[in-house]
Amino acid sequence: MSPFLSSPYVYYLRFDKIYATGGKKNGFVVKYDGEVFCIIGGTFVNSRKWVRLFLTTLWIGGLTTLIISFIFKYDSYAEVMQPFQLFELIGLLLFFSGLGFIFSVISQMGFFAYLTVNQFGKGMFRSLWSPVQVFLIAFTLFDLVYFRYRAAEGATIWPFLWTALGLLALSLIIAYVKAKETKPHAFIPALFFMVVVTSVEWVPALRAQGSDYVWLMIIPLFICNAYQLILLHRLTHSSETAA
Repeated sequence: MSPFLSSPYVYYLRFDKIYATGGKKNGFVVKYDGEVFCIIGGTFVNSRKWVRLFLTTLWIGGLTTLIISFIFKYDSYAEVMQPFQLFELIGLLLFFSGLGFIFSVISQMGFFAYLTVNQFGKGMFRSLWSPVQVFLIAFTLFDLVYFRYRAAEGATIWPFLWTALGLLALSLIIAYVKAKETKPHAFIPALFFMVVVTSVEWVPALRAQGSDYVWLMIIPLFICNAYQLILLHRLTHSSETAA
């Protein structure tokens, strides 16, 4: 058994013959017996499974955003229902579905970036990588509370505090599920992804005026991120992709 490349950011491929079709250090495409495989951020799966992950995440983002738009953008729907305006209603449905697709793509970009950053962090910080992630998680939660509170005029700190605590609580549940289905050491990386990466992806909505789009973005982002994180080791059939 020989490695495909001597890079610390990819796994060794247990095949007799590997044909490289191109790539970079943190993203490879290889061909074996007529099938194409992807190595992204140290994760090796059949490319058809990555396509499945992309499409299912895309539809989850679009559908979730469309559903919650009935709650947070109720006024927009009310305007086209009284009187009933069919084409405007169709336009709204397409708009929020498309917005959800965009949120899904942002989520997937963050997910692939996380895979690469996690492998890079392991190589650079080694045993210190877990404490570094814990620090970044704590700093991100502090940022979600303190800096948003300072930026808001005449607001109390409680909405920002409950938002951060809610994100942390839900992230702890997802990280626990991930660690339970894979290995205990996957808990901190999973928590890092769900808190830090989700918060970074959330920044455009946090800078927008009004709270509608804040919630309209974070819910699909969180669901898409959780779905990808939980599905990853099932696609690879390996607990080594837990972290």
